Amino acid sequence: MLVCHCNGVSDRTIRRTVRNGARTLSQVGQACGAGTCCNGCVPTINAIIHTESSNAEREATSPVVPPIARSLA
Repeated sequence: MLVCHCNGVSDRTIRRTVRNGARTLSQVGQACGAGTCCNGCVPTINAIIHTESSNAEREATSPVVPPIARSLA
């Protein structure tokens, strides 16, 4: 889905940018250009930053569960 129409930036690009370390609107803008023109997409970008940051935090704190051994089946 196209989020930033001014610069042609999709939600996938913004999500990738956040996963690669961008944590603020300014950092996202510097990395991919989203949110640097008319600011109409800023609420959506902020929501993506929040969602991706929450997902990363959840993954970092969840316990690692080993796969079930196939030999037990």
